[in-house]
Amino acid sequence: MTHQPADFASASDPKGAQDDMGELVDYLARSSRLTPQEAARLVNEVLAFMSEMPEDFVRRRHLALQAQGLSNRAIYLQISDELAARRFRAPEYSERQLRRIIYG
Repeated sequence: MTHQPADFASASDPKGAQDDMGELVDYLARSSRLTPQEAARLVNEVLAFMSEMPEDFVRRRHLALQAQGLSNRAIYLQISDELAARRFRAPEYSERQLRRIIYG
């Protein structure tokens, strides 16, 4: 069974995205022990992870760091550092802006 390129369609370039992602799925299936279905699922999961918006990332990381017992002050500093290193271009958020994203 082959991968389903429709899963990878992009609104701006559906055919190009399908071709690129289809090639990636094929490559992963050939070069690893993944089946084409597993490779397609992996690519979909990575794309979903990589498309996370900065605000969603801030909320998710706040909950995770809070669960580790960090203080909010430490959390804000760590999130600021992580945002700067992430794959999306996020502005440098102040502590106040981070609180507003988290608490509304």
